[in-house]
Amino acid sequence: MSARHTFVTSVGDLLASWNLPHATGRVYGLLLLTEEPISLDTIAAELELSKGAVSTAVRQLGSWGLARVIPQPGSRRLLVEATGGIESLLEASQARARTLIAALREGEALVNAGPAQERLQDVIGLFAGYVDVGGQLLARHRERRPGSGTARPSSAG
Repeated sequence: MSARHTFVTSVGDLLASWNLPHATGRVYGLLLLTEEPISLDTIAAELELSKGAVSTAVRQLGSWGLARVIPQPGSRRLLVEATGGIESLLEASQARARTLIAALREGEALVNAGPAQERLQDVIGLFAGYVDVGGQLLARHRERRPGSGTARPSSAG
């Protein structure tokens, strides 16, 4: 098994653990390794997936902000490229967590003081902490990204 195949499979496993189909994760893994945008047919051939499975995976990746479809003028052929690293997935996860927090806060009005209210507030606090820490992590990542103008020299030596 090649290192490329192992990487693509590992990304598929990772995203499957986040409730995305394994094929979607494998497509994302391949896109991360590809220098130029590639066609659905090329993805299907390399990953041994049906064109329908690839099309579904690309739509899912697009909805998460992880891939971009590039129409080809005068052709029905589409090219696909990864739009970012796992940062995009983390940002999407953060957005979903904020939506969950808002829904949970609406539930606070539905309970009286007591164990149910305490559980609800505990869950809200947990997700709010996740959003806060995740936001700080993403901000630090953006500051250190090459080309951001604020990258710090590495102290590793």
